[in-house]
Formats: sequence, C-alpha cells, structure tokens
Amino acid sequence: MEQPHEIAAEAPRAWDRPVVVVPVLAFLSLVGGQFPSFSTSANLYTLGTGGVLVWLGLSHRVPRRPAPERLRSGAIWWALPVVVFGVFEGVTFVAAAGDDFPTFSRLADPLLEDPVVRTAAWFAWLAAFWGLVRR
Repeated sequence: MEQPHEIAAEAPRAWDRPVVVVPVLAFLSLVGGQFPSFSTSANLYTLGTGGVLVWLGLSHRVPRRPAPERLRSGAIWWALPVVVFGVFEGVTFVAAAGDDFPTFSRLADPLLEDPVVRTAAWFAWLAAFWGLVRR
C-alpha cells in the first residue's frame, strides 16, 4: 500500500550532499566565469543554468529543507537594505541617469571584467539559487 506523499519520508539521495553539490557548483561557476559579460553565450548559459535550477525546484526532485516556523523579529532589518538597493537601482535605471549617477550594476562592471571575480560572482549566484531550490 502506498503512503501519502506528505507522510512518507524521503530517503536522502547520494548526490544531494555538500561534498557533491559544492564541486558541481564550482565547476559550473568556472565555466560561467569564462564567458565575457553580457555576451550571447553568457546570456544563454545563464538562462540554461537558471532554467535547470528552476525546473529542479518546481519538479520536487530535490529533497526540501524545512522552512522556519516564523521569522525572528530582527529579520525585517535584513530586508531594509535589499529594498533600498532595489529602489535605488530601479530609479537610476528608469531615469537613465548615465554616468552622472550610475547604477550599482554599472559600477560593478569594471570588477566583473576579471574572470576570477566573475567566477566568484557566479558561484555566489548559484549557491544562493541552490539554497532557494532546497526551500
């Protein structure tokens, strides 16, 4: 007799461990860091890896980590810089301020010219996205 999905405990998968996931994310980051910024190949690679991670998250093929019952009272203070950054970035982009008042993305472009920094940024992006897939 088959148990309902909510009650059945999922067996841990051998590939779903940090010793496996971190090298895979590092390899994907090394590949992604070699593409020039905003090139067609970089955009296709970003859409491909992001699409696979979205598919993994929506397909329930990855075991989920339990979500916290309730956020702590100090969690709102973490959202404040994110909201300020988003508003600032959006307003400067919509206003097309250019070089007089550049966006953070434009200020980061000289840093992202270096493949090592671009690889580290890729790893941070993939690790954050993997964390979202697991929720």
